[in-house]
This record gives sequence, structure tokens and C-alpha cells, in this order.
Amino acid sequence: MPASRKKKRDIEKIYARKAFIAKLRRLADALEHGRTFRIQVAGKRIAVPRDAVVGMEHEREGGAEEIELQVKWRSGRRSGSRRRPA
Repeated sequence: MPASRKKKRDIEKIYARKAFIAKLRRLADALEHGRTFRIQVAGKRIAVPRDAVVGMEHEREGGAEEIELQVKWRSGRRSGSRRRPA
């Protein structure tokens, strides 16, 4: 399916602290070493290109606060990502 015709998807997944930390470490390692980051979220495999833009968002509303770590890229484009040898 072309990138422009992909269905909208908005999934929020809560992880156990240990699993979340492991995923953050894998993401940080991939970013640090210029590699594509691969992860599966709610049954869908996702490849984050090495040149994705990273950021952070802080929200405060009604006595609750939230920090969102953001990793953004355009879907359907070649990023020149390198595959690690098997």
C-alpha cells in the first residue's frame, strides 16, 4: 500500500518498566551508531530509519504531567539505512 494510502494508526502501549528500559537502550544504541531501529508495536513491525528526527514533548493538564519521547520520519521513503550483518 502506498505511503499516502496507509491507514491512520494511533496506538498507546504501556510496558513493564524493565521492558521499556530495554527498548530505550536499543533505540539509543541504534541512534548513536547510525543504524535503523526495528521494533514491533501491537503486532506491527516498524523500521525507524537512522536519519529519523528525535525530540521530546512535555504536557501539563489538570494536575497530571507527561513527557513524550518522539521519533519522526516520513513513511515510504528510502533512508539509506544500513543493515547489520546477520
